[in-house]
Amino acid sequence: MSAARSKDTYLSAKYRRIASRRGPVKAIVAVEHALLIAIWNMITNGAFYTEPGGDFYARLHPDRTKQRALDQLRKMGYAVTLGPLEAAG
Repeated sequence: MSAARSKDTYLSAKYRRIASRRGPVKAIVAVEHALLIAIWNMITNGAFYTEPGGDFYARLHPDRTKQRALDQLRKMGYAVTLGPLEAAG
């Protein structure tokens, strides 16, 4: 439970993604499973745990993340247009 409640970690992002679709109990079991896999890999390979970060899924699929944000804004009644950022300086 503490891994799922931590701030800006891969396991908390995994919990939130699964809990929104499948419910909190299945999400906790999925986080437990991910922890067991990580522990097993650390023991068998002798490697240290590297935290992918809370934005792992956003970095993995940036187009999906952008489209989801645009869809949410449109559902809230906003007209959204995207353009390039101005150069800073």
